[in-house]
Amino acid sequence: MVKTVQFDNEITLGQFLKAEGIIGTGGQAKWYLQDNPVLLNGEEEARRGKKLHQDDILEIEGEGKYKISYLSAR
Repeated sequence: MVKTVQFDNEITLGQFLKAEGIIGTGGQAKWYLQDNPVLLNGEEEARRGKKLHQDDILEIEGEGKYKISYLSAR
């Protein structure tokens, strides 16, 4: 099941991980992404600064599957 997550403005992968409570601080993103596979639209992604776009699908092992939605895109 895909969880749709809404944000006001465009965010990065690191900001997403923090917002969803997967990591405690933004600084942990680098280390988390080195040790935990994250798929962005089916491709492995390890850059914490990667911008997430409308309707991107993130799959995070052990956490779930997320669809990105922006309020400004509606």
